[in-house]
Amino acid sequence: MPSVRPPNAAAIFAAIVESSDDIIVSKTLDGIITSWNPAAERILGYQAEEAIGKHITLIVPDDRLEEETEVLAKLRRGEKVDHFETVRKAKDGTLLNLSITVSPVCDEQGKIIGASKIARDISERKRLEEQREKLLALEKLARTEAESASRLKDEFLAMVSHELRSPLNAISGWATLLQSGNLSEEHAAHGLSTILRSVRTQDQLIEDLLDISRIASGRFRVNMRPFDLISTVEAAVAMFRPAAELKGLRLQTIFDCDGGAVAGDPERLLQVLSNLLSNAMKFTAKGGRVQVSLERRNSDVEISVSDTGEGIEPALLPHVFELFRQGESGTTRQYKGLGLGLGIARSIVELHGGTITAHSEGRGKGAQFVVRLPLLISTPQHSEGPRFYRKAGEPMSGELPSLAGIRVLLVDDEADALEAVAPMLSRTGAEVLTATSADEALSIFMCRKPTILVSDLGMPGTDGYTLLERIRALKQEGGARVPAVALTAFARGEDRKKALAAGFEVHLAKPVDFLELATTIKIVVEKSTNSLSPTGPTRFDQLRHLATSKVPSRS
Repeated sequence: MPSVRPPNAAAIFAAIVESSDDIIVSKTLDGIITSWNPAAERILGYQAEEAIGKHITLIVPDDRLEEETEVLAKLRRGEKVDHFETVRKAKDGTLLNLSITVSPVCDEQGKIIGASKIARDISERKRLEEQREKLLALEKLARTEAESASRLKDEFLAMVSHELRSPLNAISGWATLLQSGNLSEEHAAHGLSTILRSVRTQDQLIEDLLDISRIASGRFRVNMRPFDLISTVEAAVAMFRPAAELKGLRLQTIFDCDGGAVAGDPERLLQVLSNLLSNAMKFTAKGGRVQVSLERRNSDVEISVSDTGEGIEPALLPHVFELFRQGESGTTRQYKGLGLGLGIARSIVELHGGTITAHSEGRGKGAQFVVRLPLLISTPQHSEGPRFYRKAGEPMSGELPSLAGIRVLLVDDEADALEAVAPMLSRTGAEVLTATSADEALSIFMCRKPTILVSDLGMPGTDGYTLLERIRALKQEGGARVPAVALTAFARGEDRKKALAAGFEVHLAKPVDFLELATTIKIVVEKSTNSLSPTGPTRFDQLRHLATSKVPSRS
């Protein structure tokens, strides 16, 4: 039985088309628009009278015209285009992401006479999908970088372990051999030299690690003051010249200017140059050349350290100043070290308002590092005179000063530490009293009244801070006036500040060079009796001057 269409069906259908949120249009098989609903007007911007009678390519971007040709061809074959996602162009030129369904329209005889098109705006969905894809890409990149950073840190920790254990192995081995007493005098001297060199190596590694910690926490500081740059460069070159001659390298200098005055920390800039020269010599084979040049560039001065060594791979060049990044890793590494020097150097240079850059044409073609620092506008009216520089980790040169007449109270809970330091101080003519605890130190202090206290900070029960506080309270025994030096393994910047705030005149980090300890004791004692002016030479100048004092002969 044929179905009966309600008399208002056409009106209902028209109402649905009019109220739809989706674009609903119709067109002929030639692509001419025959109807255009209000949603089409709102979304595409064309009014019905502007669109009807026009070709459907009115809303098709030029680069997608071929799509419409294919759609019309499918319609003529009676095929339906279902949920086709594409882009269409609004009247104002805006490109819209649409999901289109196109169906053929037949007459009463079933002949295809046109097409109906329903299009839904999916721009917001596409935007969210693109945003999600970007977030996923960023998350993947972050995960990859995190995994890479974790791997690099794992490799770094493995290198730290290796670099710290290697000198420990030498120290332990030679100490065992020396303890056996079966070594000749020549071999014993060689063993002691190896032990000292290994200690200095460990000390430098620890200093580098502490610098990295200070950089990471934002506590890395430089002592800015005017100074002559050329003297620092010459000092750095002089330190490495013996090593260059030993390795058979030509160490050249080219100064195209007189250096000029800069504002900065000469010791820290010496550290930068030491790192650059050490790297250059490490990667340059016998017969090669390392060159240091100084050149003025307008209001800046450039220090260049170049070599004819192995060079830097292009892939590594952008990363040479990054921490935890080295050109080689694993157990087959050819060169020792933690690879922190360049990262520390960059931080120091940037704190001086300068820049440091690396250049290399590739493997086997050498490398060049350029430090650029701003010159002072005016030259200082006075000079500090010649300065004394010491490479980090190297002992000070010179003979021990005389400490005759000075009674030193040396406090350390480690008996081995006392046994190592006390005899050396005795060689200076000082009378050395030792204690392994704060209580023992207090008893000795009240009985013997030492000239100076040299104490460890970290001790069980009562630490060095509390010990000094109790001594300061002994006013009748002169405890308020006795100067104190902290000799400790707590070597961070905050440890130094805490020690000075507690009343210690000087903070020395273990392991300490005996010459530095002895001369520091002499300086502190003489200063406490007003023999040295507080506005006198710098500490290193004092150490250098006092180191020339001869030790009285002892039978």
